[in-house]
Amino acid sequence: MPATRLGEALRRSREAGIHLASDWIPACAGMTRKVIPMGQHPNRILFVCVENACRSQMAAGFARALAPDHFEIYSAGSRPSGVVNPRAIQFMAEVGIDISKESSKSISEVPQQGYAAVVTMGCGDACPFIKAERHIDWSLPDPKLLSDDEFRRIRDEIKARVEALLKSVT
Repeated sequence: MPATRLGEALRRSREAGIHLASDWIPACAGMTRKVIPMGQHPNRILFVCVENACRSQMAAGFARALAPDHFEIYSAGSRPSGVVNPRAIQFMAEVGIDISKESSKSISEVPQQGYAAVVTMGCGDACPFIKAERHIDWSLPDPKLLSDDEFRRIRDEIKARVEALLKSVT
């Protein structure tokens, strides 16, 4: 399809309240595009822990590596430390996932609604309420002061839970 016709089709789609994002449909001479109504979002998942330095960073790392393209993955903390724990970076690298470029973020730095799931990890009352279809609490200890073997055990438990979560979110 010539570029001018493609541009015109995209303009008409936006005017009709559709933008590129979710369910796959055929479009434009063999190309495929994701289309969802305006105001809706792809499947968003938010992982929250206190410092956004270990657990939520590892969960987000696994989710980004394992989730289909139509997911948006976020992580945040109720009292962010400002840095991702070096041991979390090290132990995620052991399983082939690089979280070294991530940063510790506050809840206020992520979208405040539109989530398929918000997963909290041991922050209890320190985690503010974020609008979501589902709220899940994974009561996992903060591994930052645990032995290397215990840290890896928490990492592997997070991976298993992320895999199950991704299967359950459509």
